[in-house]
Amino acid sequence: MNTQSDTRSRFDVWAPKAQSVTLVANGEHYPMVSREGSWWEAPNAPAGGVIDYGYLLNGADTPVPDPRSRRQPDGVHKLSRTFDAGAYSWGDGDWKSPGLDGSVIYEMHIGTFTPEGTLHAAIGKLDYLVELGVQYIELLPVNAFNGTHNWGYDGVLWYAIQETYGGPEAYQRFVDAAHQRGLGVIQDVVYNHLGPSGNYLTQFAPYLTEGKSNTWGDSLNLDGPLSDEVRRYVVDNLLMWFRDYHVDGLRLDAVHALHDERAVHILEEFAVETDRCSRELGKPLFLIAESDLNNPRLIAPRSAGGYGLAGQWSDDFHHAAHVNLTGETAGYYADFNSIGALAKVYREGFFHNGTWSSFRERSHGRPIDPAKHSTHELVVCTQNHDQIGNRASGDRISATLKPAQLAQAAVLNIAGPFTPMLFMGEEYGAKTPWPFFTSHPEPELGKATAEGRLREFEKMGWDPDAVPNPQDPETFESAKLDWTEKDNPDQARLLDIYRQLIRLRRTNKDLRNPDFTSISVDFDEDERWLVLGRGRTSVVLNFADREQEIPAKAKEVLLSTEPGESIGNKTVVVPAHGAVIVKG
Repeated sequence: MNTQSDTRSRFDVWAPKAQSVTLVANGEHYPMVSREGSWWEAPNAPAGGVIDYGYLLNGADTPVPDPRSRRQPDGVHKLSRTFDAGAYSWGDGDWKSPGLDGSVIYEMHIGTFTPEGTLHAAIGKLDYLVELGVQYIELLPVNAFNGTHNWGYDGVLWYAIQETYGGPEAYQRFVDAAHQRGLGVIQDVVYNHLGPSGNYLTQFAPYLTEGKSNTWGDSLNLDGPLSDEVRRYVVDNLLMWFRDYHVDGLRLDAVHALHDERAVHILEEFAVETDRCSRELGKPLFLIAESDLNNPRLIAPRSAGGYGLAGQWSDDFHHAAHVNLTGETAGYYADFNSIGALAKVYREGFFHNGTWSSFRERSHGRPIDPAKHSTHELVVCTQNHDQIGNRASGDRISATLKPAQLAQAAVLNIAGPFTPMLFMGEEYGAKTPWPFFTSHPEPELGKATAEGRLREFEKMGWDPDAVPNPQDPETFESAKLDWTEKDNPDQARLLDIYRQLIRLRRTNKDLRNPDFTSISVDFDEDERWLVLGRGRTSVVLNFADREQEIPAKAKEVLLSTEPGESIGNKTVVVPAHGAVIVKG
């Protein structure tokens, strides 16, 4: 899509809602003139240097930030600052991305990954991640939001990197440092809504569509009047991450909330632009969609009527694993209360693939064609920011499960056929919670957020005392990883199991095989065991609280999570809540 915006200069702004626009740059006023397509330009604007600037719309007294701002040094309500993304000297020329190939992803929130909560501090932990063996770091959203800390999903300026994390140059240094260590970077981006505070975009143009709301507010205007430029705004942002920040992939938040009735859906446009950029830069680039639709059209090739994305999340795997590990069956977990549910997900990718969903009270999903799709196209986990943080107290499974069960969870995920993702700290059984936290400076908004959160959980029967106040700074502090925990004996042993598992996944061809049709699953619902067959390699899981002799061909034990395993000719003895990976 070519538009007038393709030829803009650094202060040009799209503002069809404005009758007059004045650029304020380093304290000086520069009247702007309108050109074709409702773009405004300032002919006499400063030509170079670092400039703090904003726009006065329709004679207003207070300037507002640039919708395409690259820096907000004083917060999202204040002036923008220019940033030359091309000034950084990259050192990642030897980095070769493997693409989305089934390697392990590590989900990380910059603000709580280290005590400092900055990109610079996170660089100091990269060698730890190399030793762990993961291939990709997936960063929760880092675009500019109001306040000092939150999850990142309330961003309002999508082109700016949050200053409390270090700003745009610190982000470039982080990606560069990761690449130089052989680690790829995936960035989580939010295109389905804008945060509740600091959103000035609607003063410029119809970026949002009233009356087409989603869970978080008005939907982005992707198909209404003047939506061409809105789509260009989003696509340009997507390309920014690849070109200016060298990221390898993007995770697209909640794509089911993107309302688009055009013939070419915005997700297809994303995929086309990403593939074009990949050819331009000469390296693999990929998109992963978070979707609760269980619709393989997202990852089907465009030649077959799909959108052509590289991957999508499968929450069904999480739900099946969680129920069989914890025994929880409330809410959307109800349908997954069986070993058979886990077996189906392993074989077919989705549990709900046209089946009745009791939570939704309707049929849900559609099947994945095993002959046309790779298992690596599905990203799965046993824990992530949503599944932990959307619990009342933000408690991880490590708060209630035994060490043996935590190790079993690792095997379920990493030895499975899909692309496994870990949530930071999971690898050593972190005890720190991951509660919902915010830092809205406006007292009314902060109070409404806290009260709304409380009401939500009270409706579900949770004890109000178990729900931390998201505005309380202690709630945020509690979410920060405690790195001393990984030296505790049980946690150190779990960390070692994760390292062994990831190493085994990298070296064992059976575990890396992406062919759906090569997977076999045997299980016993009453005895509570499951055997996942991956070629000559079998993953034997005992969910029962007693030792069991489980039918499986085994000549060699490749990994065992609990002492006491043994192999016979056609059986494997597995301790309670144990997992054994064998080769037949």
